[in-house]
Amino acid sequence: MTETPASLTARPQLRVLHLEDSELDHALVAAHLRRCAQAVEVLRVDTEATFLAALSEARGWDIIISDYNLPGFSGLRALQIVRASSLPGVAELPFVIVSGEIGEDLAVQAMRHGANDYILKGSMTRLAPAVDQVLQANDERRARQRADAALNASRQRVAELAQHLQTSVDQERAAIAREIHDDVGGALTALRFDLAWLQRHCSGDAVQARLTAALDTLGQALQASKRIMYNLHPAILDQGLVPALQWMVANFSERTGIRAQFSSNREQLQLPAGVPLVVYRTAQECLTNITKHAQASQVTLDLMVSEGVLSMEVSDNGRGLSSDDLGKSASFGLRGLRERAHRVGGWVDVSSAGRGTTVIVSIPLDGGAAAGAAGADTDSDDAPDAAA
Repeated sequence: MTETPASLTARPQLRVLHLEDSELDHALVAAHLRRCAQAVEVLRVDTEATFLAALSEARGWDIIISDYNLPGFSGLRALQIVRASSLPGVAELPFVIVSGEIGEDLAVQAMRHGANDYILKGSMTRLAPAVDQVLQANDERRARQRADAALNASRQRVAELAQHLQTSVDQERAAIAREIHDDVGGALTALRFDLAWLQRHCSGDAVQARLTAALDTLGQALQASKRIMYNLHPAILDQGLVPALQWMVANFSERTGIRAQFSSNREQLQLPAGVPLVVYRTAQECLTNITKHAQASQVTLDLMVSEGVLSMEVSDNGRGLSSDDLGKSASFGLRGLRERAHRVGGWVDVSSAGRGTTVIVSIPLDGGAAAGAAGADTDSDDAPDAAA
């Protein structure tokens, strides 16, 4: 007695669509399947019209078994119809060819077109094990698809949560920046006026020296508060990305003594929401990393828009990065650059050959940037130590 495959007997019902013009061959196939399954429903069709009608029925076919040659129709044509179908679940149906006339070349051709297996009618004892194997493989594929879909959904939820958290961080930083400007900045400015009044109305060298030192300290505090405000919320972006980057590069050069040049092929840019802040923060982090680690004497920052893609390249002539540096699992700086660009549909490339490092961020300005714009107007978790 033929051994019953466990996966078939475990199925409450097996629904088979059988494309066959011979009633006798159909009965033989059905008999082999019924000997190794608890319940089998086999529907025979023998024309293209009846085949299409059966596919369109909401019957939930488990597998298609097809003869290769039929009058006015063929198993290969049926296979092409199935694989090109837009009906739910049809294109992925397992497809097994059972024929007495198919040669090896035709069998290989059928497999290349998406057939799962082929059986010669002279070897019908292979039918049940072959169907069992095909169905198991299909079940495993569906399980992987469900797992992939669940994983993608989980990643999407994590991405949405990250975007929400980043948006909250940016809103909080903007609020803190406003408080520093309104409260701390206002109080320091008022104090400077008071000290200036005292300096005008007080005599004595010691008092004047103390007041001068206090005014100098106060000036440093005002500059520090401005620097902190720019780090928390770059209001200069309201003037446009190009002016903001020009200011950043000039400020970086003045503050660090490193020669820095900025160039752009556009004076004004109309960008999707979120993109300017992403580019600004990326440039800011690159310049901050150069200050801390690169030991560079020259930096160039180029901003280009070409063929619908915004590209920013930041290059230095510093000590460079080794392959180990680029491959570190804990390289959160590089990971942060890539994650920031990913929020607006972009990507980052970091390269270093010998001396010098080049960071290129590219952002499509069509669907890619627009798709991520809703959650992209955010800030980095790790604000730079100094404004760039």
